[in-house]
Amino acid sequence: MGDPLHTSLCDLVGIQYPIIQTGMGWVAGAKLTSATSRAGGLGILASATMDFAQLKSAIAEVKSRTDKPFGVNLRADAADIGDRVALLIDEGVRVASFAQAPKEVLISRLHDGGALVIPSIGAKRHAEKVLQWGVDAVLVQGGEGGGHTGSVPTTILLPQVVDAVAGKVPVIAAGGFFDGRGLVAALAYGAAGIAMGTRFLLTSDSSVPQSVKDFYLTKAVTDTTVSKQVDGVPHRVLNTDLVNQLESGSGKLLALPRAALNALRFQKLTHTPIRSMLSEGLAMRKSMDLSWAQMLMAANTPMLLKAALVDGKVDSGVMASGQVVGVIDDLPTCAELIERIMAQAASVLVSLS
Repeated sequence: MGDPLHTSLCDLVGIQYPIIQTGMGWVAGAKLTSATSRAGGLGILASATMDFAQLKSAIAEVKSRTDKPFGVNLRADAADIGDRVALLIDEGVRVASFAQAPKEVLISRLHDGGALVIPSIGAKRHAEKVLQWGVDAVLVQGGEGGGHTGSVPTTILLPQVVDAVAGKVPVIAAGGFFDGRGLVAALAYGAAGIAMGTRFLLTSDSSVPQSVKDFYLTKAVTDTTVSKQVDGVPHRVLNTDLVNQLESGSGKLLALPRAALNALRFQKLTHTPIRSMLSEGLAMRKSMDLSWAQMLMAANTPMLLKAALVDGKVDSGVMASGQVVGVIDDLPTCAELIERIMAQAASVLVSLS
């Protein structure tokens, strides 16, 4: 009998352990991505907050730090998505992940270039659709997860997606995972691995300022809110004075002017042409069925996240977080974290047998 902790995901991607670090904007840079991959998992570089030159530089840095497989998270509606896909192919990046599923033509282009395509999904019907398009695996996030999230808990959504996929491609479980017990539980449901965001954010390899990590570590499992006031769509974030103000309605009057100002700041920071930002915004509005106001608010998100996760301004920024924040109390290296998860998972399997 083979090792139950060596799954089809390991074979597909070429990794030692079935653990993925998600592509969190402003968090999943070259250091965290390479540290995860070097430790035997799959690190995913976040590109949504990078311009093309920054992405190229980040990929080069990851490759200089490790020769292990890694991935890059892309936005399918990015104005320069064609150039980014070409870059991934040219650089031999193993995995292209997407928060929103790319169209078939983009999947085919990535496959022709030797890259695997793994979209994130939040519903059974989404799994069925992308399976028809030929994706290589699906990452399913339950409502416990941080950032943009749905309302169905992982324990309900995961088995639905596993049944819908019916073994055709590996299913990766996300939302609520942080230890070896969770990995075994995900495998019991039929998943081939787990993906974690908040748990990797809270490692010593994460570039998030120490003061912000300390702030995260003070929070309980009840200290997150799923808010639509940040960018117009459900977004699980830590409770802060700013978020509470937005939720109460007292901050709504200034929400749109602030969003417009932050969109301009983001444009200057990433050197993204305004025309490209407008194109992305229109594509987002169409694909996500957003109102004009919601589209403008969505442009607000990157700078609100940067204020906290890069600049360390916990009082004026937004911090995406899963509910697992309340059960995390240390900051291990990625290697220590993955080793601990795998050891605990092995121990759990022994106790079950």
